[in-house]
Amino acid sequence: MGKSPRTPPTSPGAIVWWRLSRNRPAYWALRVLGILYAVVFFAPILAPYGESSAERTRPYEPPVSWAWSGGPAIRAMERVGGVSRPSEALPHRLAFFVRGDRYDLMPGVTWDRHLFGFAAGGTDRVYLMGADQFGRDVFSRLLYGGRVSLSVGLIGVLISFVLGLWIGGWAGYRGGWTDALLMRGSEILMSIPALYLILALRTAFPASLPSQWTYLMIILILSLVSWTGLGRIVRGMVLSLKTRDYVVAAEALGVPAGRILMRHLLPNTLSFAVVAATIAIPGYILGEVALSFLGVGIQEPAASWGNMLQQASSVSTMEAAPWILWPGVAIFVTVLAFNILGDGLRDALDPRHLDG
Repeated sequence: MGKSPRTPPTSPGAIVWWRLSRNRPAYWALRVLGILYAVVFFAPILAPYGESSAERTRPYEPPVSWAWSGGPAIRAMERVGGVSRPSEALPHRLAFFVRGDRYDLMPGVTWDRHLFGFAAGGTDRVYLMGADQFGRDVFSRLLYGGRVSLSVGLIGVLISFVLGLWIGGWAGYRGGWTDALLMRGSEILMSIPALYLILALRTAFPASLPSQWTYLMIILILSLVSWTGLGRIVRGMVLSLKTRDYVVAAEALGVPAGRILMRHLLPNTLSFAVVAATIAIPGYILGEVALSFLGVGIQEPAASWGNMLQQASSVSTMEAAPWILWPGVAIFVTVLAFNILGDGLRDALDPRHLDG
């Protein structure tokens, strides 16, 4: 007989996963995030067009009209009196793995196949979520923009996670002037309004900086101002842990300070650090969105959810083309999912939460 699914496992990692899987909101949030990251990872294949591919004669084209003609089909859009509406002609069937814009499948390898598109003889553009002011496919740019906005959160948190653990752990363990110097430096960073610091640091670089370098600068800037909270809490935890018997015994045996910190102190702070890092990821995503929305982040024609939302700054534009708000929906879903997952991880990693 197999073990009952309600019987908790015994290994620490399995216990955490068991608790998390029993928390349905957190479990589904994890699934949603997994789907989002998988979709943006395969963006070049899933997107029918490149992120800067435009049809300037069709600005703010509305989303396509679906039909069924022996399979999934789409009615072409036509303009009548300056207004786009579904054509009365027979719908065009979708084709799969069609040829289109070329992209880098991997370093040194290019490909031109896309998951879907129009078969030969169909209209030349398929706008699942409509088009923007330059006639670019919103769906394609949403996928490409997600690669920037979602990866900023993960990479930025990874950097600040390492900085916060090391600086906070070292300050708490060494104490004295080392602790005072590191903590006073963190307090100076914390006393500066984060948004103004980000804007000041970003504007120190030229506006014509290539998107790749801008992307790296945004990550470094966000990481620089975000490690302080985690570092101070880790420092307090290490201060209480360094008087434990196993740490005193390791010091008596002559174990180097770095090894004590890595083997005995920091592992005991990881449960809190993991939860803090998960909850902090939305802050990085919103930071990138704010910078790009204000025009000092990722620049056109490269796509990010922030610079895509720039078009939504006009009420008249939103009324005429509400589909340009899709990046806002993606941001909302992502931030909500990370917050729900963070709450679930906090409960799953809590040693007092014995009943899962």
